[in-house]
Amino acid sequence: MVKLVFCLRRKGDLSREEFQRYWLEKHGPLVRRHAAALKIRRYVQSHTLDTPFDALLRESRGTAEGYDGVAEVWWESLGDLEAALGSAEGRAAGLELLEDEKRFIDLPRSAVWFVEEKFEFSSPTPRGNRTGRGAA
Repeated sequence: MVKLVFCLRRKGDLSREEFQRYWLEKHGPLVRRHAAALKIRRYVQSHTLDTPFDALLRESRGTAEGYDGVAEVWWESLGDLEAALGSAEGRAAGLELLEDEKRFIDLPRSAVWFVEEKFEFSSPTPRGNRTGRGAA
């Protein structure tokens, strides 16, 4: 599997809530509509939270300003991605997605790249607690 990771920053005229609502309610369904043409196997939006821990985490590590969200898009292989982008239908879908991204994403301040996942571990959910939140 090959994955695209897209760390998103919102356009300056949008609040975090407006950005995340548009991304979820408008852009997400557009990606779904074009998934077959683009040979997308999986698509996940990770919406950042605004917590008291954010500033502490950045300060303790000396990191830069956070992103507003992360999109992840999976393909079975680079060959599938190449085939999708090589078709007229795939190119048209890609252009439509890009035009929509320009409506809510500050593209010059965002980052995007391809990765190959290397699985490390997954913690089992404690017995009797399917939420994974520990004992009540």
